Amino acid sequence: MKRRDFLMKSAGLGLAGALIPNFGGLNAVGLTAEEGQYDLAAVRGGEAPDMFAKAMEALGGMDKFVKSGQKVLVKPNIGWDVPPERAANTNPELVSRIIKSCLDAGASEVVVFDHTCDQWDRCYRNSKLEDAARTAGAKVIPGNNESFYREVSVPNGRRLKSTKVHRELLEADVFINVPILKHHGSTTVSLAMKNLMGVVWDRGYYHGNDLSQCIADFLTYRKPDLNIIDGYRMLTRNGPRGVSVSDVVDLRALIAGKDIVAVDAAATMMFGEKPENIKAHQNCK
Repeated sequence: MKRRDFLMKSAGLGLAGALIPNFGGLNAVGLTAEEGQYDLAAVRGGEAPDMFAKAMEALGGMDKFVKSGQKVLVKPNIGWDVPPERAANTNPELVSRIIKSCLDAGASEVVVFDHTCDQWDRCYRNSKLEDAARTAGAKVIPGNNESFYREVSVPNGRRLKSTKVHRELLEADVFINVPILKHHGSTTVSLAMKNLMGVVWDRGYYHGNDLSQCIADFLTYRKPDLNIIDGYRMLTRNGPRGVSVSDVVDLRALIAGKDIVAVDAAATMMFGEKPENIKAHQNCK
């Protein structure tokens, strides 16, 4: 299926006529890369770990992305000091399942971190992500100290020529990006490209130097090897932090793929926006 056709068929997750075969009770649509394989998959109607498993089945399995002995960075959104029910951070059950999948594929180490917006230790604890990641076998690292970051050149950046990135990104063989799909007060949605601001130290530079361009520029430094957008719970208003659970709906959806732009475009369709209206985002995730 061509990417444009995928986006049209997956709009609002209206999946009839584009189902991946043998997906049981879950609705799914896939963008074909080769015969019998997909490079982008959307799943709806199950628990977060189950939807992840179905998406990875369509993409060829985690061992297509992670090889024995490799170090993996799993980067969720842990930006906010709120519980999972508020849907400001990535679903901890999903992150746990991703970590286990990486270890099952032979990863030597899985590391989890985020440069948070609220106080980092409270974000890690109250999001339930620290406990979920450690229990699954990952190493959880803080992102709150500039000493953890190293200066890198951004080779084709127009406005972002260099930036400091967390050392764990520099050391990772595989980079898995796991944002949550949610409303954003100034940009409508926050998705995969925006989540990458959590690996840099100086987000303020982005805001004073054409935020949208800086977010795009960073992709010329390093793109994630795999993007998994968590739409299990969706924050529909008052984002990026939310006010209460009344801001949240149970969407029970997930999109996964290699191409960060295609994944963001497809996820935007879930939120009711057209892909060409995707904007880069404001000061926090």
